[in-house]
Amino acid sequence: MAVVGAVIIVIILFGLIALGMSVRVLREYERGVIFRLGRLIATKGPGLILLIPVIDRMVKVELRTVTLSIPPQEVITRDNVPCRVNAVAYFRVVDQNRAVVEVENYLVATSQISQTALRSVLGKAELDQLLADRERLNEELQKIIDESTEPWGVKVTAVEIKDVEIPEQMQRAMARQAEAERERRAKIINSEGEFQAAQKLTDAADIISTNPASLQLRYLQTLLEIGSNQNTTVVFPLPMDMIEPFLGRADHNRGGSKAKPDAPKPPPHGGEPVPGVEGSGLAPDPDPGPGPIVPPEDDAPGDSSRPTPGVIPPEDDPPPPDPSLPPSRS
Repeated sequence: MAVVGAVIIVIILFGLIALGMSVRVLREYERGVIFRLGRLIATKGPGLILLIPVIDRMVKVELRTVTLSIPPQEVITRDNVPCRVNAVAYFRVVDQNRAVVEVENYLVATSQISQTALRSVLGKAELDQLLADRERLNEELQKIIDESTEPWGVKVTAVEIKDVEIPEQMQRAMARQAEAERERRAKIINSEGEFQAAQKLTDAADIISTNPASLQLRYLQTLLEIGSNQNTTVVFPLPMDMIEPFLGRADHNRGGSKAKPDAPKPPPHGGEPVPGVEGSGLAPDPDPGPGPIVPPEDDAPGDSSRPTPGVIPPEDDPPPPDPSLPPSRS
């Protein structure tokens, strides 16, 4: 009886062990890939799953999104700037059978392909694009990694570049560049402000010039602003148009440079025209030229005293010498 009792106890013990090996409980986010004698038969879960002991084997796969941190990678950009870049990838398993059968370990495989894609994509980009155009680089990385992991039943939902470390010398150069850019913007804004202020002052001057009373009010306002403070020196502005007549008269009396000049004399006919002078700039009187030739009238018959044209008459007697002249030596 004792032997029979011991055998029964051993059988019960083995039954409990077999029952523990054949019963599995999977959570909502877990699935079980069942292999029977090494052959894939089904995917089960979630909940209670019964397996045949020693014959069936189950591989558990999680369906939750996995956060994969990509280690920092030494990258040389297209403009030959060395930098260290790390990123993070988000993926999940969409096909449990292929995730178990097609790849040995989908977590390690996804990590390696992410590192390789990160080096390849960032090596084709410049430093400015790496710092300012991260959204496009993230989309390109996500597309490349997703195409590589699709045969494994893994879907990459997003890839984000976390940090970019650049050398200290490059950081100083970028700081100088940013400072110069800020100075350029400040100068442009300052010049635009001066231009707008000049336009407003011109408009104000045009408005004030149309009404002398407004200029007088502005003059009184200036006096009020000067006298508002307790100053020992009073500056009294005096318009120059009030002093100009007196200065011109004093210079005229002294014959200075501001004396009234004489009226310009009219130039002869044919000269350059002078403003305000009548008769200037007119053409000279034309030369009348030689008069008409009048033929001589016929002499009366017997009159020989009239000289013949073109014939010099001989002198009859030489004129008497002038007593006031010295005698001739001839």
